Amino acid sequence: MDTLSYKTLSANKQNADKKWFIVDANEQVLGRMASKVAKVLRGKYKTNYTPHADCGDNVIIINAGKIVMTGKKMSNRELFSYTGYPGGQKRITPSKMLAKDETSVVRHAVKGMLPKNKLGAAILRNCYIYPGKTHNHDAQKPTKLNLNDLK
Repeated sequence: MDTLSYKTLSANKQNADKKWFIVDANEQVLGRMASKVAKVLRGKYKTNYTPHADCGDNVIIINAGKIVMTGKKMSNRELFSYTGYPGGQKRITPSKMLAKDETSVVRHAVKGMLPKNKLGAAILRNCYIYPGKTHNHDAQKPTKLNLNDLK
């Protein structure tokens, strides 16, 4: 028996086959969209998924300012941040975040679904978020990703 033919291949940064996808966030529910985008960024839909390596794809999210949240979450939910000083806790609603920066709500949701370590920070750098339809990644020839086809 040839034992070399039964080796498990482990993907790493050098031999990862990275593709470019584009996602239209117009009228998409934020959490459902962010979880599927995080899985694509992580590489969990690939057969050679490796948990400790960045083997996921690059994702471009357009129309990030047109996302929706179910119920009254856009005005009632509060996102917290802490400066580290006494009394330095800050609260902001997603609607106010969208008013300041239209991409921040989507980035916050996707970041929360990635690992909280150096690998998660590296994976988040593969996600490009734009508030409108225009983006500057035409040279990469991204393919349109339909999130409804993913589980």
